[in-house]
Amino acid sequence: MKRIWVTAIAVALGTVGATVTAVRAEPARDAPPPIVWGACADATLKSQGAECGQLSVPLDYAKPEGTKIQIAVSRIKSTVPKDKYQGVILVNPGGPGGAGLGMAALGEHVPKQAGKAYDWIGFDPRGVGTSTPKLTCDNDYTGYNRPAYVPSTPAVEKAWHAKTTAYAAACAKAGGALLDNMKTVDTVRDIESIRTALGVDKISFYGFSYGTYLGQVYATRYPERVHRMVLDGVVDPTRVWYRSNLDQDVAFDKSIKVYFAWLAKYDSVYHLGKTAAEVEKTYYQQLAALAAKPAGGIGPAELTDVFLQAGYYVFGWQEVARAFSDLVTKKDSAGLKRLYDEEHPQTAGNDNGYAVYLAVQCTDVAWPSDWKKWARDNWKVHKKAPFETWGNAWYNAPCRHWAGDPGRPVEVDGAKAPPVLLIGETLDAATPFSGALRVRRLFPRSALIEGVDGTTHAGSLFGDACVDNSIADYLATGALPARVKGNRSDKQCEPIPKPTPLTATGKSAAPVNERLRLQRIIAGR
Repeated sequence: MKRIWVTAIAVALGTVGATVTAVRAEPARDAPPPIVWGACADATLKSQGAECGQLSVPLDYAKPEGTKIQIAVSRIKSTVPKDKYQGVILVNPGGPGGAGLGMAALGEHVPKQAGKAYDWIGFDPRGVGTSTPKLTCDNDYTGYNRPAYVPSTPAVEKAWHAKTTAYAAACAKAGGALLDNMKTVDTVRDIESIRTALGVDKISFYGFSYGTYLGQVYATRYPERVHRMVLDGVVDPTRVWYRSNLDQDVAFDKSIKVYFAWLAKYDSVYHLGKTAAEVEKTYYQQLAALAAKPAGGIGPAELTDVFLQAGYYVFGWQEVARAFSDLVTKKDSAGLKRLYDEEHPQTAGNDNGYAVYLAVQCTDVAWPSDWKKWARDNWKVHKKAPFETWGNAWYNAPCRHWAGDPGRPVEVDGAKAPPVLLIGETLDAATPFSGALRVRRLFPRSALIEGVDGTTHAGSLFGDACVDNSIADYLATGALPARVKGNRSDKQCEPIPKPTPLTATGKSAAPVNERLRLQRIIAGR
């Protein structure tokens, strides 16, 4: 899945409205040591009063006395009186591969000061960020001048096979034994180790994108340990991971057409076409032109990657539009290059998120090894959804050669889980809304909020009062929207609004803000 990048005793008994003081758990004999908290190295976390530490956990939980690895953990403590305290809440930004240490700051974005009742716990999952070891394989993998994604000639296909096979080999050399222990179930065990080290009987959990799958698996394995759980951008656990990527391809084609229509609406600003069809034609013409002659390093693969951000979020629509307009109308690729560099910084260790993404998804379950199946499936989808299909295929192609031993996907079952809040927008492409409906059925006490007709992925706590106030109410009291009959959402909200170009008033588009950068981290790539 490209980028995709818990409930109180009182609630379980039906007494909504009670607050819960965290119960201290008796440490087991093989329990991890308590986390030693100290100052955070990260300046932003430090300025917010966060504490940071490292937790030692087994590399292989089947060998608890064997090699240990370190999980980086952060904490911003509750500021309410003891009788209002709701316990700890862990946050995962998704990916897999997203660094989550900074997510301890998420609580300040919860309305009605409901976040202040919790200790917010961020953590870098195993292999990620400041956890050790950190998995990186090839700093140059996402550099410029890559082949076009669509394998329109045997030479292009051969080039991508060579590139993806070499990346898998580099990760085998860099990862070693770590690659056999990077499955979702391993991170779920790490979450349980964090809970034990914190000395609490229950945790709450806030997961974005892939983080929703972590939450589902944790709630399946440890339902009695869940206090409250918010899952935003919900993964379908029955389609991990090969099939889910094909689902994404169809969904991204729909979402990018919504963006093309928005560009056409503001043709007076961007001059890309007066109809969605005209803008779409312009886009594919530019892909072809860049395949023949890249512009300042921007080829068709790089252009697709920049546009993919518009398929994820409405937040950066103006930036992508201005950069593409400059290419089309001025032959100026500088804006596109800047956006590409933001997503793919050419620095040491820049492939950490991607390497971990593969390490998790390639081993959660076995992928097809026969390229004929990949080619058949992806060409079939490409015919109706050309925007992202082959980009997604090559993104995941190293799984054909991955060194880690594959496992079996967990059969997610929320029958014993307490009430869970699910969130998604109708046209979310990274985690199609069908997945949210599936999880709603698997978790019979859950409730689903739908941002109707929206295309934004995992956009909660971004200012949509209808959604964000429901999150606040749930975190404060356990109250969920009333569950309705049928296979549909339980509450409908307006989606994250589409922007109105500032350039329509003669002003420059605003730069990417820190909240948008956080949201891009949630994407996991």
